[in-house]
Amino acid sequence: MADRQATVTYYYHSGFSVAVGETLLIFDYWRGDRGQLPRRAWITDWELRKYEQVLVFVSHSHEDHYDTAIFSWDYHHLPITYILSEDLVKLPDVPKLPVDLDRQARIVAPGDRLTLGETEIRVFDSTDLGVSFYVTLDGLRIFHAGDLNLWHWREESTPREITRAENAYYAAVAPIERLPIDIAMFPVDPRMGGLYDAGANHFVMSVKPRLFIPMHWQDRPEVAQDYARKGHTKFTEILALTKPRERAELEFSEHELRIHVFTWADVTPEEEEEKADVKLDAYAPTDPFSDTDLPVQL
Repeated sequence: MADRQATVTYYYHSGFSVAVGETLLIFDYWRGDRGQLPRRAWITDWELRKYEQVLVFVSHSHEDHYDTAIFSWDYHHLPITYILSEDLVKLPDVPKLPVDLDRQARIVAPGDRLTLGETEIRVFDSTDLGVSFYVTLDGLRIFHAGDLNLWHWREESTPREITRAENAYYAAVAPIERLPIDIAMFPVDPRMGGLYDAGANHFVMSVKPRLFIPMHWQDRPEVAQDYARKGHTKFTEILALTKPRERAELEFSEHELRIHVFTWADVTPEEEEEKADVKLDAYAPTDPFSDTDLPVQL
């Protein structure tokens, strides 16, 4: 019997929701700059009404993590609270936020802790702009990295730049290594070329989350699928969610993790979703660098 249950839904890029009981957590929701998230896959007021509490997290103000569409939801009449990185209000080029910051939002920085209902939130550093989030709810421990990653371009960066990036990354991850994590969402970005997965590998080996979900893979699902095929360890399963609204229903017990994946039907609204037990060893062994994104302009 499962001790803890959650449903993780992928939207686009680094955007996910995690439903635990009557609470919905939404992380870094973004519809894309060219309509990559189909309109029928957008989050709506109707589905948010099903929850007693909706927490909307924004890790930082970069366009691909912060979509102003989150403020189009009826936050005046729905149980929505925004947890926003402080750079959203500090940077001069970020427009004034439409929400009442005192009543409807919490502005956070690394080191902050807050409790909203039954949800406990710890805010950690990033190696890019903003923060990363560690959320505890109903016995589940959930981590969304934002842009926390080992950002270096092995073929482009100088040795000094690589060393600086490694030191910053190890320092940012060190406080997280002591924490148990059931679900982690973390960047695996092929633009970095060789050793593109160095940060993810270190996180898997040092933090040992029970489930690791790659994100930020730049419209190249084969990168996430390849990492899922080869990256799992004795302690960590890797799951690639690559289609809009693809979701995983998770059941955690002390010694077992059950994963059921549902593929969103994107042909007609009436079409049934296809259900399948995930088989992580069944991904096609596609070379993620067969069509490289390099060179990268630093």
